[in-house]
Amino acid sequence: MTAQAHGHPAEEVCAAGLALYARALREGGVQVPDAAPVPCLLHSGLLRPDADDPRALRPLPPALALPRLLRGIAEDIARQRRTETRLTEAFEPLLALAEPGPDPAAHADVRLLSGIGAINRTVTQAMVEATTEMLTVQPHHTYIGISPELHAQAMERDQSFLDRGGRIRSLYQHTTRHMPMLLARYEHLKGDVEARTLDEVTERLLVIDRTVAFIPANADRTLALELRHPAIVTYLATVFARLWRLATPMHPETVRQPTLNGVTPRQRAIAALLIEGHTDAVIADRLGMNIRTARVHIAKLAATLGSESRAQLGYLIGRSGILDREPRGPLESR
Repeated sequence: MTAQAHGHPAEEVCAAGLALYARALREGGVQVPDAAPVPCLLHSGLLRPDADDPRALRPLPPALALPRLLRGIAEDIARQRRTETRLTEAFEPLLALAEPGPDPAAHADVRLLSGIGAINRTVTQAMVEATTEMLTVQPHHTYIGISPELHAQAMERDQSFLDRGGRIRSLYQHTTRHMPMLLARYEHLKGDVEARTLDEVTERLLVIDRTVAFIPANADRTLALELRHPAIVTYLATVFARLWRLATPMHPETVRQPTLNGVTPRQRAIAALLIEGHTDAVIADRLGMNIRTARVHIAKLAATLGSESRAQLGYLIGRSGILDREPRGPLESR
């Protein structure tokens, strides 16, 4: 019987296949005819020919079988991401060629901006026309590799807006609180400007005067969407307000979250992601740190809780109750 006739893709394992695999583990093996109705077991390598008995099949130990299946999934995801990157690179110049002229685009609800230069020019023009408020979310990677020229342009643009009586509210990740470039920014900006931080934030967001918003349209931020639909802009401003309420003040007032029973706020954030089953790489990306730093914090958390393995660490996190005693947000505590 073929994998297609079997009723599911050959790389997957069905309930009937898992039942036979369990039987093989209990009995040490099964006969070749027993596996004929479930070819997925042979295709996935969960059953293998017995070198001593051509009529028998032996099970691959589960400790080896699971990583093998997961590796196949990870490789599929990597192939899809490479395809996504190739398509994005191929279509980027085509999108630029097909971009509508200035007249119809000027009043479009949603407009695609292509190229960092075009994005910055459009944002600058929106800021020149703005009079009231700018809300921004700036994840950690926003400051990685930024040129001094772009930083200087942003500072000049923002200070000009503050000088006209506007106000700026910005959200960052906790990991940026001690970045020299960010500290210098708030040392030099004068006016109604405030900043707060969270463990995790959304991708980059700018909402200007609650009439126009900008969000990235690809991973490397060379494409962006200019949004002018009132419902969309209002929704994004509401999301910002909810995050702002939960965030910890950084400027002009600095507030530090307390350490609970030797566990730091950053370690609590890592603990929450650990019990969700995330890898070190995902945890580092979500919290805006490099993977080496994430692993140092995980090791310190394990030492604090007395864990000797990753599995035990998850159990001890749940038992410790550290995630049940999260400090309240800065406005809730007042």
